[in-house]
Amino acid sequence: MIITTTMQIEGQPIKEYKGIVFGEVVEGRNFVKDFFSSIRDIVGGRSNSYESSLASAREASLQEMSKRAKDMGANAIVGVSVSYETLGETNGMLMVTCTGTAVVI
Repeated sequence: MIITTTMQIEGQPIKEYKGIVFGEVVEGRNFVKDFFSSIRDIVGGRSNSYESSLASAREASLQEMSKRAKDMGANAIVGVSVSYETLGETNGMLMVTCTGTAVVI
């Protein structure tokens, strides 16, 4: 499955538009990550645990979107965008959403 942020794929004409596809993942943060992140806030530096969680959630969201596109009969997704939000009373949940257009090339 080709997944791209562009509206077309060079050298590959779009034969059919299947529709909009989404991939959503909501991941809870945990005490250990929050604790080590707060230490990073004090001493500076990058939070590897949060970066790892973010990358994992993004990849899961892209995989979910890809599966939905495949189920529609598509073999590519164009115009992809990824967004991130925090949810919950204490912003303890991370939501990653991917959207794009499923197409046949």
